[in-house]
Amino acid sequence: MAKKNLHKVDVALDMEEMGMPAPIRNSKKDFEKAKGMVKQDKAILSPEVSQALGFQADSGYKFTYAASRYESAWLLDSLSDLYDQKWFDDILRMVKGGKEASVYLCRTAINQPNGLVAAKVYRPRQFRNLKKDHIYREGRSKLGGDGKVILDDRALHAMAKRTRYGQELMHTSWLGHEFKTMNLLYEAGVDIPQPLASSENTILMGYVGDESTSAPALNEVSLNFSEARTLYQRVMHNIELMLVNNRIHADLSAYNILYWDGKLTLIDFPQAINPDENTDSYRIFTRDVVRVCEYFSRQGVRSDGYTLARKMWQQRGRGLKPELDPHFLDPEKEEDRRVWAKQ
Repeated sequence: MAKKNLHKVDVALDMEEMGMPAPIRNSKKDFEKAKGMVKQDKAILSPEVSQALGFQADSGYKFTYAASRYESAWLLDSLSDLYDQKWFDDILRMVKGGKEASVYLCRTAINQPNGLVAAKVYRPRQFRNLKKDHIYREGRSKLGGDGKVILDDRALHAMAKRTRYGQELMHTSWLGHEFKTMNLLYEAGVDIPQPLASSENTILMGYVGDESTSAPALNEVSLNFSEARTLYQRVMHNIELMLVNNRIHADLSAYNILYWDGKLTLIDFPQAINPDENTDSYRIFTRDVVRVCEYFSRQGVRSDGYTLARKMWQQRGRGLKPELDPHFLDPEKEEDRRVWAKQ
């Protein structure tokens, strides 16, 4: 069996351990051959970094969280910079595994409630499942993992051509956009986790919950009418506050709102958009509002999401149809002149 195929066997076996669908199926003979690749996996790790992060050649992963072999290498690659900078000193457990990213509970010495932080680690690019992401990228600047605009012409060219390097940069840009959005919204007073630090593949943020129990998503919680009405008003306040700061969550629902001690925390912002830069922004905004209203209607709080979205949108002086930029119209064409006259 070729070396490339043996590597695929290792990846498939470890993906199954992580609860991810394996991309291939192999015979028992292939399985036995794959076992011999364990040392090669460890050999690619820098001894200095391995020792710093708790890896040892003989006994493997040494954090409290017992990761699989493949996951260990992935975490090492994603978290080493933040570990070296003393943002955390232990990984306690996985909080949530998702299609795009997994979240881990980490212990820290920095000033955070209960000495805990959450590390959102994006999956390797080939395993992510961001559907129709071009809808959300419209109008965005190309950002690095630190949230700063990429100015290097060669990097921008690679991204435009979608080379392998360019796709890696686009992956990092997606994360950088989320980190920048979180900083903006946290400073504006939106109920989100405090963003602390980021690397090329990870966002470190405030944790919601305690050491034994993570805050559940709102869709897992049943509320009495009084509490549901209060929380409904709080979510709408957050939606409106985001809009005031030129941001739309773009994937908001009861699945990415956390509930803990009677309070709400909005999470997951990689798809967030600026309504001034996206021609589909009103439809996306309406979808967010309607989804939230549908959840609270099941808790006894009745509202018309479509009417409410239109009201909030127009109160900010926004039109229901995107404005046309005259730069994209040709004054010599009668059809373009008619379109402009309707604005």
